[in-house]
Amino acid sequence: MKVITTVKTCHNYINNEWVESASRELIKSISPMDKEEIVGFVQKSTKEDLDKCVLAAHNAKREWRKIGQAKRGEYLFKVADILEENLEEIAVTMTTEMGKTLPEAKGETARGIAILRYYAGEGMRKNGDVIPSSDENALMFTKRTPLGVVGVITPWNFPVAIPIWKIAPALVYGNTVVFKPASETSVTAAKVVECFNKAGLPKGVFNFITGSGSVIGQGLIDHPLLNAITFTGSETVGAIVAKSASARGIKYQLEMGGKNPVIVTKDADLDETVDAVISGAYRSTGQKCTATSRVIVESSIYDKFKSKLIQATKSLSVGNGLNQGIWMGPCASEEQFNTVKEYIEIGKNEGAKLVLGGEVLDEGEYTKGFYITPAIFENVTPDMRIAQEEIFGPVIALIKVQDLDEAITIANDTKYGLSASIFTSNISSILEFIDEIEAGLVRINAESAGVELQAPFGGMKASSTGSREQGEAAQEFYTSIKTIFIKS
Repeated sequence: MKVITTVKTCHNYINNEWVESASRELIKSISPMDKEEIVGFVQKSTKEDLDKCVLAAHNAKREWRKIGQAKRGEYLFKVADILEENLEEIAVTMTTEMGKTLPEAKGETARGIAILRYYAGEGMRKNGDVIPSSDENALMFTKRTPLGVVGVITPWNFPVAIPIWKIAPALVYGNTVVFKPASETSVTAAKVVECFNKAGLPKGVFNFITGSGSVIGQGLIDHPLLNAITFTGSETVGAIVAKSASARGIKYQLEMGGKNPVIVTKDADLDETVDAVISGAYRSTGQKCTATSRVIVESSIYDKFKSKLIQATKSLSVGNGLNQGIWMGPCASEEQFNTVKEYIEIGKNEGAKLVLGGEVLDEGEYTKGFYITPAIFENVTPDMRIAQEEIFGPVIALIKVQDLDEAITIANDTKYGLSASIFTSNISSILEFIDEIEAGLVRINAESAGVELQAPFGGMKASSTGSREQGEAAQEFYTSIKTIFIKS
């Protein structure tokens, strides 16, 4: 196995020092574009390493709270500036490590910078309210107070944006952080951590540890010095997080995916709709929790829409995301690649018709990567697994319906409720969709994927726990409210 020139051995970051694991063992990070290329090595940490990490955050939390919100915001401004200086390097590492195209990686890193500056600005915003008291000789007000040590566990699909939209509010609101990224993108994560290091945060405020989910992830969730946990990942692991955190009585926040529908009505602009469906379904190789998965189309325009969708999908280029003009990169790992292939076979066996794509690219430049062409199924019924289960890959399930009522019923017929979109020019249809759809993100004439950083992010049903990420809503999770009564 060859080692690429950008290879990096990453250490844990504990108490403002880069340290090796007590195990002296390393985990390889393999490029999905070429499985013979090693992007870097990260620490296979132990329970002993984790204890040191959490203790560092615990010992730092009082002084970090005392320096005040404004000063904490100033640190985040510094991190944003340093991240901006290193945008190109971090984006290239992200593309190499998890496969998304370089323009997408640059856009994600730029989003991380914007999120840091947004929460840096929170340093100068209010953290409580004055409340009238029935006692004319008293002052009553609320004050938001940090939770303490917050554990941050993040997935591989957005290795810059998701960690930052958890870490930045946690820090500015006065918490200390222990950050455990997905092993598949830990080299990218380490480069982000280096930006925090260069910003000079006080000792122990921000800590970084890598390793297996069973040892470090579970150990963090169960750690007695942890005060809260925020997690993005699979529903299976999310259930474990919820059970462990509930048993200990600590705050937890979960984001666990979706099976996001797009409804296409008979009065939609089909060209705009096709562009949005393709972007929502296939950007990042469909590896977004908000990605378009089901496209529910009124029967009167179904054939015309399908034809346009197939023609547009045929024009998409698949390949190494570092090359110019590539529209879609590989699946992020061999495991995810195999999952997508399995679901394509499941769809065929269930009786759905694969009308385009779903082919493994394994010749020439594709030989060593995890490449698959974007897939479109039709004759999909709502009870099929490909219509119910999250695939997390470039697969669209087309479902034909008679009217909007049936479309909304089918759209809601899933355990998930993260994002949903409708394309229509009818205001009555828009209003009905807004009221009836069971999703936390409701999009009108826009793709299902994406939400602006200043807006709350989260879903309903099995997609989320209810508490929202991003925007002002983040304060609700990362702080508790004290009510103060002062009698003169």
